[in-house]
Amino acid sequence: MKQITKIYSAIIFAFLYLPILVLVVFSFNESKSRVSWTGFTLKWYIKLFNDNEILKALFNTFIIAVASALLATLLGSLAAVGIKSMKKFPRKFLMTITDFPIINPEIVTGVSLMLLFVFAFTTIGFLKPGIATLILAHTTFCTPYVILSVLPKLRQISPHLYEAAQDLGCPPIKAFLKVVLPDIIPGIITGMVMAFTLSLDDFVISYFNSGTTQTLPIAIYSMTRKIVSPEINALSTLLFVVILVLLVMINIRQNKEIKLKKVGETYS
Repeated sequence: MKQITKIYSAIIFAFLYLPILVLVVFSFNESKSRVSWTGFTLKWYIKLFNDNEILKALFNTFIIAVASALLATLLGSLAAVGIKSMKKFPRKFLMTITDFPIINPEIVTGVSLMLLFVFAFTTIGFLKPGIATLILAHTTFCTPYVILSVLPKLRQISPHLYEAAQDLGCPPIKAFLKVVLPDIIPGIITGMVMAFTLSLDDFVISYFNSGTTQTLPIAIYSMTRKIVSPEINALSTLLFVVILVLLVMINIRQNKEIKLKKVGETYS
């Protein structure tokens, strides 16, 4: 049984990660061939960083990802605190609404947001499709992920700690900042990283709300409609490395928290 489990796991991992490995390897291939190795080179990375269109799309993508992640983190954290303090029925109702952007097909979200922004622009001359609409759109679908990351941390905190801080003369806001916030910081950071990676990766919603602004996924899509250049391999490799580093950082942080918690339980 164990052998079957190991073989099954190996097949799954090979299916998931072999294509990425091939992509990384062929980003260093001398020729444009996608089937044969002709020699090691860095020219596709050099060409990539000399491509002004790609660099502009990269800049737009990071600006949008950082801005939407920060906004989603702020809104999601505040929403999680508010939802946690509600009674059972309104809490369940709001959690159901919160799940809509996650469950809803991206194309439906993208088209509905596009119609909203077009209506706002044509009626009041506000929110012309571009970076502003992309930030708002990405914040919309990233916020629920932050809420779902922060809520479990809030549930782990004893409500009596917050009440005790107030009983000892600490104002409500200061009690929250001193007692509650330090314990939910890991959830906030996890939610922010998730929001950043989701924004970085998004194509469908960005496609409908970008106007003339190009993000990396849209730029890659435009490149694939022509002759596929190894620059795409190089660009995809760099994106993969960025996401991998973020995930490793989160895992290291979580492992440290688990170890510290175990140490605290040992001495308590």
